[in-house]
Amino acid sequence: MSSTDSGNTGKPGDTGEKADQTIRLQKFLAKAGVCSRREGERLIAAGRVRVNGSVVREMGTRVDPEADRVEVDGRPIAVKEKPVYILLNKPKGYISSCRHEGEPIVVELVPVRERVFPVGRLDKDSTGLLLLTNDGRIHHRLAHPSFDHEKEYVVETRHEISDAALKQMAGGIEIDGKQTRPAEVRRESKNRFRIILREGRKRQIRRMVDAVENEVKSLHRVRMAGLSIGSLPEGKWRYLKEREVQSLAAIK
Repeated sequence: MSSTDSGNTGKPGDTGEKADQTIRLQKFLAKAGVCSRREGERLIAAGRVRVNGSVVREMGTRVDPEADRVEVDGRPIAVKEKPVYILLNKPKGYISSCRHEGEPIVVELVPVRERVFPVGRLDKDSTGLLLLTNDGRIHHRLAHPSFDHEKEYVVETRHEISDAALKQMAGGIEIDGKQTRPAEVRRESKNRFRIILREGRKRQIRRMVDAVENEVKSLHRVRMAGLSIGSLPEGKWRYLKEREVQSLAAIK
């Protein structure tokens, strides 16, 4: 919290400096939908607003929406972020997480102001479509194993894979004492196939390929819940188009 209106004097590009993201307290209250800015000034003057536990009466006070705790009449107030939906073509070597000490993480590839979270997982050695969002409802709907939206992968195996092995994977394979659901499997070459799953067990495809005595050389997700990777280059990202957002919103 800053009690002045001067803001950050650092220049863009200064090494080690965090960009100033503070805003006037009355503007914060307005953005949070509590009241108008003018009414916010009245609340502040009346001593009804606390920042980090202290009553604030200065009109020039600035707060950091991400770091400061603001209360009105003892009730916590927060600015609701606009929902953000990002499609990333995840490269190999990145962890599908927001925090993993000592390892590169996917959120480092998406330098946006909003705090977004990866939906579901692609393991470190896998590539392809990964959705990141701050929309908790969509995150729950797509990440929870009880929802059976389709996920399509292109898989390359270390050795030639037989028709019998592909048929076995399509029909279901026992992993940890539980049969995998039937899947759609289509050969593309002697050691390459596509598979469409409607479940998301941990390292499922790799373990299915192991079960038929082969090994995954590369695993690339191309489609999930109606979203397609298209021609997006590896390591690049884009915001979802409006029609794609609407499609996600329609998920029950």
